[in-house]
Amino acid sequence: MEGWTTVTALRIPQDLLPADGRFGCGPSKIRPEALAALATDGAALLGTSHRQRPVKSLVGDVRTGLAELFALPEGYEVVLGNGGSTTFWDVAVSSLIERRSAHASFGEFSAKFAAAAAAAPHLDAPIVVTAPVGSVNVPTAVPGADVYAWAHNETSTGAIAPVQRVEEADDGALVVVDGTSAAGGVALDVSQTDVYYFAPQKSFGSEGGLWFALVSPAAVERVERIAASGRWIPESLSLAVALTNSRLDQTLNTPAIATLFLMRDQLRWLAARGGLAGAAARTADSAARIYGWAERSPYATPFVTDPAHRSPVVATVDFEGVDAAALAAALRANGVVDTEPYRKLGRNQLRVGMFPNVDPDDVSALCACVDWLVPRLGT
Repeated sequence: MEGWTTVTALRIPQDLLPADGRFGCGPSKIRPEALAALATDGAALLGTSHRQRPVKSLVGDVRTGLAELFALPEGYEVVLGNGGSTTFWDVAVSSLIERRSAHASFGEFSAKFAAAAAAAPHLDAPIVVTAPVGSVNVPTAVPGADVYAWAHNETSTGAIAPVQRVEEADDGALVVVDGTSAAGGVALDVSQTDVYYFAPQKSFGSEGGLWFALVSPAAVERVERIAASGRWIPESLSLAVALTNSRLDQTLNTPAIATLFLMRDQLRWLAARGGLAGAAARTADSAARIYGWAERSPYATPFVTDPAHRSPVVATVDFEGVDAAALAAALRANGVVDTEPYRKLGRNQLRVGMFPNVDPDDVSALCACVDWLVPRLGT
């Protein structure tokens, strides 16, 4: 305990510290300007009916902002519902998978969707291809698979996978991609997916409590066919119900209005800075700084070895000869927070969120802080 107290007593020089020390991977940094707007302009919306025009207009603004940000192809729709990405896995199991799905699993979150499909008694056992943590994989064509699913960005490991149609897949098979930690911070061609789903607490600078999905006409047809098939689907997990409500700019149950307000503010902020291309350029700048620093460092190494698979929004850096837990504790004591690794990965590393709200200069400052701390940790 005495050594730990010494570590947390280290005081990094003020001129080295980032202007904003929040580097969380979810929830992530919310801009102070957005919070100020919530406390002023948003105050009139909080505590009001979600079935009345002001809140429905808010939902409509968010749906329109997402359609514009992702340049949705003709016929694609923005759907939202209560819950987060975890809830959406159950929605997909209930409303999207017809008989059998094929999954790529290369981290905690991509594995969870596959597990949800495996547990569903009304579905055939899914086909799952795996890759070691720190690398990626995508499903290949399998006869009989009607959904192909994987994560765009594996938040637990900082590995990013390609988003593309599955060659030689059965006619009508859907591509369903978890975009939670990539959406809004990474370039994307939505036409390569049928359902691209995400939650708002990362690149969209908001809170949790909702899921969003960009759905193709083919996915809509699948949802409507399953809903009409007689399959028992709880109302809260019905994508058909969510679709009907979304077209009315509402959710089945009361939505998190503060989350929607913050998300609308973030969408406007992103649009003013070049949209998705501008956001992707900003996160790429941050990524180049931290990975370049780690490659030059005598004690740090990018966890994801293949540069093509290194995430621009979540960086994981392994340490050798340095106690990363002590390093994270010292950073936290200096107001540089949420750099701890994903709890179940069990590696001696730091994990750094680099979503669009994070200033690339603050990423450089973080690296400078680590360089200042390491020789003083005594590890």
